[in-house]
Amino acid sequence: MGHKEDLYPNKLYKLMIPFQAIDWSLIPKTEYKGESGKAIWQTIQFEGLRVRIVEYSMGYIADHWCRKGHIVHCLEGEFVSELQNGKSFTMKQGMTYIVSDDLSSHRSNSKNGVKLMIIDGAFLGSSDK
Repeated sequence: MGHKEDLYPNKLYKLMIPFQAIDWSLIPKTEYKGESGKAIWQTIQFEGLRVRIVEYSMGYIADHWCRKGHIVHCLEGEFVSELQNGKSFTMKQGMTYIVSDDLSSHRSNSKNGVKLMIIDGAFLGSSDK
């Protein structure tokens, strides 16, 4: 596949992924420490696409501001997506947020823990790169 800058303008990023059923119970878990608490990731990686189930522990606060694009869907529990500009959004079970690369600095925190599906990849890249 081409470089990210080859995708824009007016080009559609085409992912070629054959049908796959994913049994998440078979996907290894990787633990990452937050500013407080921890995040546990289960990751499926394709060229240009990453799909994760992510669980934040009780009291989790991300240890960095993220500028990458994501599609984040709340499967269980709730969390707060905090933007560096001071805005925050409480995301509850069944809610989704979407943002492209470089359009916000955001980080997550969860008082009581949460389970998310997070999808990101080249298709969320910013067109000015």
